[in-house]
Amino acid sequence: MSATFEHPVYNYKVVRQFAIMTVVWGVVGMLVGVIIASQLAWPAMNLDLPFTHFGRLRPLHTNAVIFAFGGCALFATSLYVVQRTMQVRLFSDGLAAFVFWGWQLVIVLAAITLPMGFTSSKEYAELEWPIDILIAVVWVAYAVLFFGTIMKRKVKHIYVANWFYGAMIITIAVLHIFNNLAIPVTLTKSYSVYAGTIDAMMQWWYGHNAVGFFLTAGFLGIMYYFVPKQAGRPVYSYRLSVVHFWALISIYIWAGGHHLHYTALPDWAQSAAMVMSLILLAPSWGGMINGVMTLSGAWHKLRTDPILRFLVVSLSFYGMSTFEGPMMAIKTVNALSHYTDWTVGHVHSGALGWVAMVSFGALYNMIPILVGREQGQMYSIKLINTHFWLATIGTVFYIVSMWVNGIMQGLMWRAVNDDGTLTYSFIESVEHSHAGYVVRLVGGLMFLAGMLIMAYNVWKTVRGEQLNDEIAKA
Repeated sequence: MSATFEHPVYNYKVVRQFAIMTVVWGVVGMLVGVIIASQLAWPAMNLDLPFTHFGRLRPLHTNAVIFAFGGCALFATSLYVVQRTMQVRLFSDGLAAFVFWGWQLVIVLAAITLPMGFTSSKEYAELEWPIDILIAVVWVAYAVLFFGTIMKRKVKHIYVANWFYGAMIITIAVLHIFNNLAIPVTLTKSYSVYAGTIDAMMQWWYGHNAVGFFLTAGFLGIMYYFVPKQAGRPVYSYRLSVVHFWALISIYIWAGGHHLHYTALPDWAQSAAMVMSLILLAPSWGGMINGVMTLSGAWHKLRTDPILRFLVVSLSFYGMSTFEGPMMAIKTVNALSHYTDWTVGHVHSGALGWVAMVSFGALYNMIPILVGREQGQMYSIKLINTHFWLATIGTVFYIVSMWVNGIMQGLMWRAVNDDGTLTYSFIESVEHSHAGYVVRLVGGLMFLAGMLIMAYNVWKTVRGEQLNDEIAKA
């Protein structure tokens, strides 16, 4: 990489590496998602091979999009934001390099072991114990790098985006270590130290808070830096951002039990999780409103700035999915939605609409700067616009098809005849779900196409080629 890309003060090398790998792993993870979506529509797409079976590719997909794509986005943006807001270089360039290469090794090991069938069988925590230890080592190094940079800062104030990143780093370390405590049997097999219901509670304390802190708190750090940056406006209410932070991290941690309604989990624990999930709506919408209102006086920029559109639409999906989540945590609603495709639609409204879109906006803002251009000056603004519409329409296709499927499945499963027998067999609900699976695949293909367009645009930008269209005037 050309030395002209380097900043005289900041370490942009590691940020650039993570940013580019965010795009690379995004393409890989979403491609696997499209493959498994096609398998649900046409089971023959499993190819009758163990390595390409849905049961092995599904955890590969979730790990790739959450920890490879989402993780690299968080590493890239947090290490970028902490340097620029603290006005100081990263704590250690060597540690930064270790974090980058260590995380890539984790991803490669996941890509090898999961298709081979090596799994702990814990959702979002499928990787076996040697990889779990590597993750912990890399994550601790990341914590030292991030907080060490804050310690040597040249400004007194710690901007709120860093609070969200910091909470994410600390909480994910605790969640990962305690949920993955296991007794190794061989190099590729271990058993959880917890048993039965306790294991399930630990898993969903981890699972929901991986969403809460990895996929929400971390990406709110992105929102609080890049929305004001791209809009050219200060954050609407800094006081609200601080209230948002403390309310979110205080409440989110208690909500995981709502994944275990109508199970062996004690009823009081289910009810407590439901109540905390409902309370969680307030800080979630407070943050969403704060982000959207930051555009006060700058709404006209949405007409010409597709990067800002990515960021604002991501906030809309964040608001929608954080309303839907508490609603689905209500026991009577959960009785209909649980185990159906409605849950899949909910997850992807957050994953595609919120996490991916805010990441796209941040990357489009950041990558030109990392390669020596002006903010947002990508190779092609028109391609960003095309990506935006493919991603938005693809996400809508995905979540609407899953909502329809899920509500239909829930109603069919609970329908009974006068004599108390089930009206429909399970396979009838599967047959009626086929059309929704095809629509979901179409939405996934659109989203993947947008990701490929982004990869091409980033490649051209990094190579330093001239813009092929007029720069949007912000």
